[in-house]
Amino acid sequence: MTDVVTLRVAIEAHGEPLSELTLRRPTVQEVRAIKALPYKIDKSEEVSLDMDVAAKYIAVCAGIPPSSVNQLDLADLNALSWAVASFFMSAASQPSAT
Repeated sequence: MTDVVTLRVAIEAHGEPLSELTLRRPTVQEVRAIKALPYKIDKSEEVSLDMDVAAKYIAVCAGIPPSSVNQLDLADLNALSWAVASFFMSAASQPSAT
């Protein structure tokens, strides 16, 4: 499962400009290494993003260095953070049996 997110403001990663990022679903090993979810649920069951953790997932899932995550426009950071959080809210799709 992957999501392509078009950036409002291009960033540079690996020496080249990027105007979109492809986010892949994190692996269990990556989640265990980060040791946190990219969101929090409060007592009233409202969901809020943990931006520090989300930034770690963006770097891992988009294959860009953390320094490139720091270049993101705030609107892009917000969109990417919610995209990462959505991976934890639904099951991965199963391959078809055909």
